[in-house]
Amino acid sequence: MIKMRYSINEKQVGALIYNIVEGKIAIPEIQRPFVWDATDVRDFLDSLSKGWPVGYLITSQNPEVRSKDGTSSKGKMMIIDGQQRIIAIMASLLGQEVIDKDYKTRQIRISFHPSTNELQVSNPIKYTSDNGWIEDISVIFNPTTNRSSLEENYCKHNPGTNKEELRRSIDSLKDIENNQIGIIELDSDLDIDAIAEIFIRVNSKGVQLNQADFAISKIAVNEIYGGNILRKAIDYFCHLAVTPEFYSDLKKDTEFVESEFFQKMSWLHEKSFDIYDPSYTDMLRVAFTTEFKRGHLKDLVALLSGRNFETKQYEETIVEDTFRRLKCSINRFMKEYYFNQFIIAIQSAGFVTASMISSQNALNFAYIIYLAMRDQKWDDADIQRYVRRWFVMSLLTGRYSGSPESKFDEDIRKIHELGIEKYFGGLCQSALSDVFWDIGLPNAMETSANSSPYFQLYRAAQIKMNEKGFLSDSTVEHLVKIQSDVHHLFPRGYLKNKGKNQSEYNQIANYVVCEKPINVAIDNKEPKKYFREILEQCNGGTKKYGNITNMDKLRENFLMNCIHEDCISENGIEHMTVDNYSNFLAGRRRLMARKIKEYFMAL
Repeated sequence: MIKMRYSINEKQVGALIYNIVEGKIAIPEIQRPFVWDATDVRDFLDSLSKGWPVGYLITSQNPEVRSKDGTSSKGKMMIIDGQQRIIAIMASLLGQEVIDKDYKTRQIRISFHPSTNELQVSNPIKYTSDNGWIEDISVIFNPTTNRSSLEENYCKHNPGTNKEELRRSIDSLKDIENNQIGIIELDSDLDIDAIAEIFIRVNSKGVQLNQADFAISKIAVNEIYGGNILRKAIDYFCHLAVTPEFYSDLKKDTEFVESEFFQKMSWLHEKSFDIYDPSYTDMLRVAFTTEFKRGHLKDLVALLSGRNFETKQYEETIVEDTFRRLKCSINRFMKEYYFNQFIIAIQSAGFVTASMISSQNALNFAYIIYLAMRDQKWDDADIQRYVRRWFVMSLLTGRYSGSPESKFDEDIRKIHELGIEKYFGGLCQSALSDVFWDIGLPNAMETSANSSPYFQLYRAAQIKMNEKGFLSDSTVEHLVKIQSDVHHLFPRGYLKNKGKNQSEYNQIANYVVCEKPINVAIDNKEPKKYFREILEQCNGGTKKYGNITNMDKLRENFLMNCIHEDCISENGIEHMTVDNYSNFLAGRRRLMARKIKEYFMAL
C-alpha cells in the first residue's frame, strides 16, 4: 500500500492572520512574485465571505527550506502552494504593502458596503457620491480599531442607518476570520528536491508556470552549488534595474553582500536609463542561451536536474557544471561595461525611450548577440553594428513574435555554426528583399496601432537621421523624449465628422511627431485649409504653425516627415480632402517604408 506523504487539516483564517502577524508563516524562495491584481483579491475575499471553497494551501515544516528573505524555515509554516492567497490576506485584511511582479510596492485596498454586503476594489471617486462605503476593510480587522467609534462615525456620515443592521453586517464580514481553509501538510522528512517537484507539478496545473519559473525553482532550492544565492542575484538585479532605491534595503542582506554577485550589480543604484529592465525570465533566457547555445528553457530545467542529453541519464556532475556555467553567464550579464555598451548600441539605433521597444525578446536576443560577439573577441565597432542591425531586422520581420524559444534556438546554433556574418547576411537576403521593402512593408504598415513596431521603427529612423518634427525646429529625438504629441495629418475630429471610424483615422501613415502648440493650433481643421495656411505662412503670410517661414525649409521638413512635396503645391492642396485620404495614406506608407529602408542600410 502506498504511504501518503501528507496529511489534510483545516485552519481558521483568523489563525492564519495570527501566524502572519507573529512571523510564523514563510514563503519559500521557489515561489514566484505576487501576480494577482486587485480584482483577484476582491474575488478571493468575496468567496471567503460567502463560505465558498477557495482551494487548499500546501505547507511544509521542513527546516531546510529557505524563505524568500533568506532565513531558515525552522519553526515556521512554509507555504509551498497558496502564496497568492496568503499575500491577499496580508494585503487586504492586514493592510500590508505587497511587491508585485514588476517589483513595485503597492497597497491593495478592498472596500465594503454594509447595506449591500458588497466588496469592491477601493475607488475614492465613488465615495464622493456614496458615503455608504467603508473605504478600507483592514480597519475592521485591525485589533486596535474601536468598533463603537467606527460604527458611530459611519452613522454620522450616513444618517438614517440602522445601527443594529450595521453591526450585523460588519460582524458578518469579520466572520471571515472563522472560516476554514484546507491545509495539506507535507511530511517533514520530504527533502527539498521533492518539495520543489511538488511545487512545480501543482502550480503547472493552475496559473500556468513557464519554464523560467521551473528553472528558478530548481535554482533556488539547491544550496549545495549556491543556487539560493544565485536566485537572489537574479531577483535583486531585476529589482534594482526597476527600482534603484532598493539598493539601501539590499545592503541589509549581509549574506548576499558578501557574495560574488553584490559588487557586480552595485552600479545599478545609479542607473539613469530604462531602455532595458529585464525580468528574471529575460535574464535567465539571455544567460542560458549565451552560455549553453540553446534556446529552450526546458533544457535548462533538465540540465539543472542533471540530465545528460547524450546518455539520457541523470548525473550529479551535470548539475554542478550547469550551476558553474550559469553563474559565470549571470555575472557576464550583469557586468556594467557590457550592459551599458549594449544600451548604447540600442540607443544609437534611434531607440531612445522604453516606449519605443515593441519586443522584449528582440531586445533579449540583441543582448545575446552582444555577449556572444564579445566572447568571440570581435571589435567593439563591429559588435555595435551587428547588435543594431540584428535588433532592427528582428523588429521588421517580427522574428521573435511567434515561437521565440524555437527562433532563439535556431539562431544561436546557426550563428555558431556559420558565423554571424554569413548567417545574418542570408537572413537579410531572404527576409528583406526588394519585394519586402516595396510591397511587404508598406502593406504591413496599414495598421491603426501607434504601438506598431513599424511606427516605432519610423520614429527611430527619424531620430537616427537627426530629423525634425512636423513644422518644428525641435528634433524628433527631443520631442519623443519629452513625450510630445502624435499629430494626425488628417485630423481625427475632421475624419470622424466625415464618417471615418477609429481604425481608419488612426492609421500610422496619418501620424507625425509634433509639438503640442502646433497640434493644438491645427485642431480639427480640414487639411486643405491648414495646408494652405502653411503655404501662405511661407510666402509672407501670418505665422500660425511653428516657425517655418520659407519654402525651402518647408520642403525639407516635409521630406523629413515623409509628406510628398505635391502637398504644398496649390494643385496638391486641393486634393487634401477626405475623398483623397486613402490615396494619401498609400503614398505616405511607401515614403515611410523607403525611409526605414534607408535607415536600416545605414546602420
